[in-house]
Amino acid sequence: MKKLIATLLTSLLVSLGLQTGAQANAGGIEWDKFPKEKMQDMAALQNGAKLFVNYCLNCHSAAYNRYNRLRDLGLTETQIKDNLMFAADKVGEQMKISMDPKQAKDWFGATPPDLTVIARSRADGAKGSGADYLYTYMRTFYRDDTKATGWNNRAFPSVAMPHVLWELQGQRTAKFTEKEDPHEHGKTVHEFAGYEQITPGKLSEQEYNGAVGDLVAYLQWMGEPAQAQRFRLGVGVLLFLSVLTLFAWRLNAAYWKDVK
Repeated sequence: MKKLIATLLTSLLVSLGLQTGAQANAGGIEWDKFPKEKMQDMAALQNGAKLFVNYCLNCHSAAYNRYNRLRDLGLTETQIKDNLMFAADKVGEQMKISMDPKQAKDWFGATPPDLTVIARSRADGAKGSGADYLYTYMRTFYRDDTKATGWNNRAFPSVAMPHVLWELQGQRTAKFTEKEDPHEHGKTVHEFAGYEQITPGKLSEQEYNGAVGDLVAYLQWMGEPAQAQRFRLGVGVLLFLSVLTLFAWRLNAAYWKDVK
């Protein structure tokens, strides 16, 4: 009986893993590399927090994070209250939204997920980190009148989420060409041929990519705010253990030197 239960649990975990992997790879495109240097740039993280509360926190919550945690980004409580708190009264409150989950499901077809650990949950060993996925996702929206929101996405085809940053990036369409399937004779496949800008955005392409990098850096930081501290502590512990190992080695040699 125990073997049967273990087998069933293993099969369930494997199937869930395969399903998650299939969903992550649904777009069938390579993920762009997220600029990791932004994780060490406090100004980029602060700008990412501003973009998050202005464009993401309307529909998505970050309920496992509190506003006062933003002090770790070099912000004062006054700055947080004056510039980043629109749905709470106290700095110690969680970053929640007032949207009713049932209404959100009716409007979007699915309840918008909590974004506290979204960067960690979207990682794919074969394609890249969760930050790579988000960086690609936020830069591959295009106009599609066949969709309910009027938007589509190459990294997440038929996504229910509209392009919330379209004012910054502008509106564009995706161009596709019909080409013969190299694996099956007589069959054609759609191949992406680039974007066509319809209306300009408030930011240039380079500025928009930088803003998305800031936003993704904040999302990555929010998933583990103590990551930098953990790294620093880990380096200190390794250095301590190295010195301790040296002393232990020499002490061991001195202890056994007269023993034959």
